[in-house]
Amino acid sequence: MSTTDSSIKGPALFLAQFMGDQPPFDSLAAICRWAADLGYRGVQIPTSDSRCLDLRLAAESQAYCDDLRALCADAGVEITELSTHLQGQLVAVHPAYNELFDNFAPPELRGKPDTRTDWAIEQLLLAAKASERLGLTAHATFSGALMWHLVYPWPQRPAGLVEQGFAELARRWEPILDAFGEAGVDLCYEIHPGEDLHDGATFEQFLQAVDGHPRAKILYDPSHFVLQQLDYLDFIDRYHDRIGMFHVKDAEFRPNGRAGVYGGYQNWQDRPGRFRSLGDGQVDFKSIFSKLSQYGYHGWAVVEWECCLKHPEDGAREGARFVREHLIRRADKAFDDFAGGASDAGRNARILGIG
Repeated sequence: MSTTDSSIKGPALFLAQFMGDQPPFDSLAAICRWAADLGYRGVQIPTSDSRCLDLRLAAESQAYCDDLRALCADAGVEITELSTHLQGQLVAVHPAYNELFDNFAPPELRGKPDTRTDWAIEQLLLAAKASERLGLTAHATFSGALMWHLVYPWPQRPAGLVEQGFAELARRWEPILDAFGEAGVDLCYEIHPGEDLHDGATFEQFLQAVDGHPRAKILYDPSHFVLQQLDYLDFIDRYHDRIGMFHVKDAEFRPNGRAGVYGGYQNWQDRPGRFRSLGDGQVDFKSIFSKLSQYGYHGWAVVEWECCLKHPEDGAREGARFVREHLIRRADKAFDDFAGGASDAGRNARILGIG
């Protein structure tokens, strides 16, 4: 099935988990050829990996962006979106996490949280311009977190604390959202544990704090909802008009008397909630693709491989086929059209008994 047969485009592959030091994973050209050979039609590119692109140059040079697009096209894929997951995380970091998140920043910024935040914001602004030059319409990121350490209300949260947290988050993100608006690009926050935007309720609070900014959108990834025990199908019903991006990733949740949602500090293989390769978990993707098609989602279905068991190359190969098999070709007529008849106002009136 070609991408033109479905309202949802795909399959595409997020490259972040596959970049490495060995061919074909050590350059954009090589990994794009590898992805195309597996059946992928698009690639989502992490801007934090210099093997993929130079973000500053992409923001400044149209010629460089044209060359990037041509490189990908020659390999058989197109660029679906750029990602600033790591930089977005650094827009808002509680001091308790400074040491851990320093790894997301260049070495010269580590131990300098204020300078690191300024750098992260600049990275997002560059990404807005780079996305515009590349002709993209959506961008993937994280919100960062000032309140994640407060996710379980013990001790009791002081009155007004959460509202103040979202106000500060909005203060940092509104200029970025405006820049993406000027670039004509939606900024899609991945709804993800560890972020202040980790479920529907927190997204609503953030959206209110940014006055319903039209460019504040959602990167929908059902795997994170399985691990939170959140209804990922109802989420689509509630927020479909804000879903601007789709990560196709599977997961399973098998609680027991020893551990549940919080995982007991266990490694990924031993946690009740685990990410799995596509088709190996519990996510009902047939219903997800149906709902997204029903609501007119026209973006890409992007495979994000994260699995605690299966080899990544096997997951990638199977993922391309999995997405192709789930794409829905929209009907161009109603199934009962054959039984219909010509209609006009007079005939309708007679049927209603009013004419």
